Amino acid sequence: MLPEFSRRQLLTEPPQAGVAEVLEATPAECAGLAKRFGIEALRHFSARFTRKPYPGGGLTLDGHIKAEAVQLCVVSLEPVTEHLDKPFTLVVLPPEAAPSEDPDGPDEIETDATGHFDLGEALAEELSLSLNPYPRAAGAHLPEGLEDASGEAPRNPFAKLALLRGCKG
Repeated sequence: MLPEFSRRQLLTEPPQAGVAEVLEATPAECAGLAKRFGIEALRHFSARFTRKPYPGGGLTLDGHIKAEAVQLCVVSLEPVTEHLDKPFTLVVLPPEAAPSEDPDGPDEIETDATGHFDLGEALAEELSLSLNPYPRAAGAHLPEGLEDASGEAPRNPFAKLALLRGCKG
């Protein structure tokens, strides 16, 4: 089964100056990605990038992903719209090339034995890592007594949960 935003590509060497490209998700693909990521909606998702040769026969892809995602606020459960415009760099490795072990290096996409790779899936993964894991609506805050202004961890981690349930901790 193909991922929701599959864009299988063949590794080919572009000109040294690079080639500009745009990929955009359809409304159905956005809906599928929203379901997969467990968010309310993904109204838009696209990527603009330049494809350039990478030493050793691979590609480097430099660009931006843009998205409009709707998630629920972690406090009030109100919808929160997030506009993303995130730069990315991906390296497409030629078949049988060993991935780098550099944790600070760009993310890498491996190709299969025929030189194919799924650029759409790699971009979807970039999007999922860019989403705010704790979206908060403007002005949303926890009930008084549950937020710790000092920033220190509470002695009893369950004390604040007990307050929410109305128990004495």
